Order: sequence, then C-alpha cells, then structure tokens
Amino acid sequence: MARKFRRVAVIMAGGSGERFWPLSRQQRPKQMLRLTHPRKTLLEEAVERILPLIPAGQVFVSTSDILAPSIRGAGLPIPRANVLSEPARRNTAGCLSWVASEVMARFPGEEISLAVLTADHMIGQPGRFRSKVRAAMVAAEKNDALVTIGVRPTRPETGYGYIEVVKGRFSGAARRVSRFREKPNRELAEEFVASGQHYWNSGMFFWRVDTFLRELDGASPIHAEVTRNVAALLAKKKAKPAAKEFEKLPDISIDYALMERASSVLMVESNFPWDDVGSWDALDRSRPHDAAGNVAEGDPVLVESRGNIVINEAGAEHIAVGIVGAENLIVIISRDSVLVASKSSAQDVRLVARELKRRGAKQV
Repeated sequence: MARKFRRVAVIMAGGSGERFWPLSRQQRPKQMLRLTHPRKTLLEEAVERILPLIPAGQVFVSTSDILAPSIRGAGLPIPRANVLSEPARRNTAGCLSWVASEVMARFPGEEISLAVLTADHMIGQPGRFRSKVRAAMVAAEKNDALVTIGVRPTRPETGYGYIEVVKGRFSGAARRVSRFREKPNRELAEEFVASGQHYWNSGMFFWRVDTFLRELDGASPIHAEVTRNVAALLAKKKAKPAAKEFEKLPDISIDYALMERASSVLMVESNFPWDDVGSWDALDRSRPHDAAGNVAEGDPVLVESRGNIVINEAGAEHIAVGIVGAENLIVIISRDSVLVASKSSAQDVRLVARELKRRGAKQV
C-alpha cells in the first residue's frame, strides 16, 4: 500500500537584508520590499507562487520575533497562525528544526513531506517552478534522501554556493549529489561552469520529516534531539519550555549542520528563470533598462550616465534626483538616507548598515 503524505511548505523569511540598505530596515527587510515586481513584495510573490500546489492551511512562513507582527499584518493569503516565530536566532538549521517541530505538533501521527522555500529569490515561470517542486517532493517521498533544486549556471558566479552531482547517476527525475561546494573564486567558478557537473545551490530543500530527523541523528544529534523535544512540548501547548529547549541549539546554517554531512542527497534540475536577489546589483538582472543601460525608479534625471542603478523611493514630487556623467553606480535615496556605491562593491553595503547600527543610528 502506497504511503500517504501531507505536503507542507515553509517559506524562510527571517533574514535582515543588510545589503539592501537603506530601503531594507530591521522592521522591513528585503523580503518585505518590492524588488522584482512593481506591486508585490518578494514574500507575497513567494506565497502566491506555491499556493496552487499546496493548500493555504499547509503553507507556513518562518521568521523572527521582531518581524512576525508585520508579516502577520501584511495580508498574506495564509492563516495568520501559519506565520511561525522562531524564539531565538539560530540560523537556518535552527529555523528548520523549529519548523519541523511545529508541523509535527500540528499534524500528529501523520507522515509529512516538507518543501523548504525562499522569500528572497526571483523565480519566473511559476508553472514550471511548481512542476519542479512537485518532482522534488515526489523524489523525497519515494527515496530515503534529502532533495534540493539545482540551477544550471549561466556564468562563473562567485557569490553562490554550488552543488556537485555524480556523473550519470540518476534516481528517477533526480540526480545523485556528490558534495556541496562553497562560494568559489573566479578561476574555480569557471571550472565549475565548464564541468557540466556543478549547479548553483538554490537554497530550496525537500524531505520527509522522518528522513530529516534520521539524517540529523547522524549529522547533528543536538538538532535531532531538540527537534523531537520541542515538538513534544508544542503538542502539549508548553510554549515557554519549548522556547527554552530551542535555545540549546548552536547558531549554524542548514548547509553546514546537515546538507554537507548527509548520507543521501538528490538534486532536481530547475527549468525556470532563477536569481538570488542578494544585493542591489541583482536589479540589473531583474529590472528593465533605459537606452543607456540604467535601471531607474522614481523619475531621476540621468545625464550622460550609463549602467547605473538609481532608486528614488520618495519619488520626484518629494525629492529631485540628478546623476551626471556617472557609470556603474548604485544610488539609492530613501526618505531619510542616501547610499552611493560602485556596482563592484554591492556586497559591501552591509558594512554600512552594520556601522550605522553600531553607532545607534535610527536609519537602520
């Protein structure tokens, strides 16, 4: 008799988005910004993208205590109770431990397959995306393995992690994963692209909850133990003891705690447009350009300027913005802050946000 699984999705939305300062703030990080769609936030897009495949009552958003109230009030088409608030910051491994505990407590005795999705990526052709999510969930349900989605690289990107697959070894629609590779230097990234055996790590994962726990038993026993303990406490409505138990976890990513140590990992190859919206320069790949290659919003005046990203949040009726003779700059004007950076330094915008936070500035 075929096993029957309750399919559940969780969208991770706890990041701070420091690279998108000054528009991204502690109370409004990048997943709450309209970066790839003119009218929808990244989080709204992520929820709407998965709903045709998984019912709203089984779609969750996992975030931090500080962001949970604003996300619950954002009008997402899921129950407010499905916005999960992690009791302490314990990175993505902690996040997914808490998620597993929550769904085990909410659906006691059921076999659960879980789709772990992201709130900060640009994903096009949602129908194709859902088809691949379905394939990944089927692979996770049929195999005693963890499953991820890999993106075939189109350039030697040094800002992404990579997945290396075993040549010629498939399990249905999925390929066997050999290992995960850290963000490479330029030379190694070029080797990865040329090999045909390396894919960008999308950060999306799929597993049966029982497989997740079994793999944690071997890779990170503390996470396995805490997950089971928290689930038992939540089932008894003991929220404070559950939070105290959760605080025992180390601060570590799911890649380090589990995926790089797991005994069996499969990968489904994507066939949909994908981009990690990780810093301001990503808008070059997701927004339209003018004739001079500028991305412009808020009606700035651009004179003899090429290849810039200029965002005027307040709009020209409140702040007039002019750029003259500039190339390859990022210029972001919020209602109370200004950022000017070269595109090549886009990853370092977070250093500004951290320094302002250290100074106690209100603009973070």
